[in-house]
Amino acid sequence: MLEVHPTLEVHPINAFDDNYIWLIKTANQQHCWVVDPGDAAPVKRYLQANNLTLDGILLTHHHNDHIGGVVALAKSGVAVVGFSQATERLPVLTQAVQQGDTFELLGHKVQVLEVPGHTLDHLVYFITTNQQPLLFSGDTLFAGGCGRMFEGTPQQMYASLQSLAVLPADTQVFAAHEYTLSNLKFALLVEPNNEDLQQRIIDCNRLRAAQQPTLPSTIAAELATNPFLRVSQPAVIASLQARHPTANLTEPTEAFRLLRAWKDTA
Repeated sequence: MLEVHPTLEVHPINAFDDNYIWLIKTANQQHCWVVDPGDAAPVKRYLQANNLTLDGILLTHHHNDHIGGVVALAKSGVAVVGFSQATERLPVLTQAVQQGDTFELLGHKVQVLEVPGHTLDHLVYFITTNQQPLLFSGDTLFAGGCGRMFEGTPQQMYASLQSLAVLPADTQVFAAHEYTLSNLKFALLVEPNNEDLQQRIIDCNRLRAAQQPTLPSTIAAELATNPFLRVSQPAVIASLQARHPTANLTEPTEAFRLLRAWKDTA
């Protein structure tokens, strides 16, 4: 008999100024998980308003705007999944995971990927479904951008992003912040003639005007418009070379380093 998994639904819960706490559930069922609950209060309100039971929490990294609500939410029976090498920085883990581990969430397989760069203990979660795959990318891959390197090196961050760039093109990307328009504004400085980027800015402005999230993105959209996944593209190299005439941009990690430094000061 063919086993059919129920379709996963992902709902945004707004927190702080621009965080998204992603809630994952299946249609017509009342059990759910959340990703990076930096604040417990909006999660509790959402659960109560929608008569949902929290089964588990996924943590991508240790920054407080991602873990601040965990203790208040992690009652008996709630799974808390996070990086095995960050147990001292993460609260109340019940399941410590690392690169290559898999586990089940609401009947679906979750794959764990280590992506150091933003922090050294950053994970992302890739979920295969009977429709589009899902990626919960935390602060590593944003729509149109990537996270700052607080702990990792450009080499680490570049490698981490490349490991996500090869995921299926239709993978939906659920980043943790509504940074899209700011990121795309910078991307346009880098690639002013990128028509896909120009159209994406129009689309995202329309969404924000309607008070809608610009997420999820897709890996395909990021490959077409995100300069941090395009550091080997001629247009990106040309923009960097104009700013750094003597730089050796044949090395992608050097191009990435200069691009991230540009974004940090833009």
